Amino acid sequence: MTDHALLLVNLGSPASTSVADVRRYLDQFLMDPYVVDLPWPLRRLLVSLILIKRPEQSAHAYGSIWWDEGSPLVVLTRRLQAAMVDHWPHGPVEIAMRYGQPALPDVLERLAQQGVRKVTLAPLYPQFADSTVTTVIEQARQTIDKQRLPLQMRVLQPFYQHPAYIEALAASARPYLEQPYDHVLLSFHGLPERHLKKLFPKGSRHDLRAADCCHDASSEVRAVCYRGQCLATARAFAQSMGIAEGKWSVSFQSRLGRDKWIEPYTETRLDELAKAGVKKLLVMCPAFVADCIETLEEIGMRGSEQFVEAGGQELVLVPCLNDHPEWVRVLADMCKNA
Repeated sequence: MTDHALLLVNLGSPASTSVADVRRYLDQFLMDPYVVDLPWPLRRLLVSLILIKRPEQSAHAYGSIWWDEGSPLVVLTRRLQAAMVDHWPHGPVEIAMRYGQPALPDVLERLAQQGVRKVTLAPLYPQFADSTVTTVIEQARQTIDKQRLPLQMRVLQPFYQHPAYIEALAASARPYLEQPYDHVLLSFHGLPERHLKKLFPKGSRHDLRAADCCHDASSEVRAVCYRGQCLATARAFAQSMGIAEGKWSVSFQSRLGRDKWIEPYTETRLDELAKAGVKKLLVMCPAFVADCIETLEEIGMRGSEQFVEAGGQELVLVPCLNDHPEWVRVLADMCKNA
């Protein structure tokens, strides 16, 4: 059987480190209403203002982590694709990006032209958020409907506390945790609080500032509470590795704009941990399955510099799952059962 494709979808990357390519990428990314959830005129005005200075700054950041083969995110996703081929006998294994290339609509159209009739869509995001999972699913559905593609689509659901996913996280991180360290910080990508609140059932009193915001939450809230899902991932990982309470914590990075974002903030935690006497800090980024600018540059470079300046000695960035063999096996099994 060769008519059932597996399509791995990640966020995306600029085509190059040129300011023009970075501007084009940021414009597509920020104009997504699931990312900047403002009415179109306000969104267009805000994004146009951001694009005055941000592309040059971001181009410099991308340049600091760019590989000879290209964008680390795209290169690592292609490596994952290559490793998945032996685990998916049902048809082709392809990758697509929500922003940039290879574009998700183009890949879907090409699969249909090749005779593929079923697609298992795998958004490579462990935790649910509209700005990651929903936007991928909606773009895929709109493409299939508008282009009248003869494709049946199945979707891999968020797997933030799937036991096998936690096992893969543990397997990839174990070599780093077997060395002496003082603390493990699990830094997840942040989101504006309003992105979460608008998804909660009407009348919900869910407290996004609570240490464990989903402890007594309903299943309806837990299904859409990104912060609670991140905390659940971190807790399950710490338990699987036997990390004692007080030796690990959670934070949220990559804030943009003046909105209130979910807390605690990573830059705040880095200072707090250094001032509390932490010398060797391990940082993991479990919201990402492939290393990218948010891990390699924001944490591995700027975060490391900040931690040392605040009094720490060493920040060790634990790589993402990337194409770790255990992750390849786990992802294949989850996709087969999607």
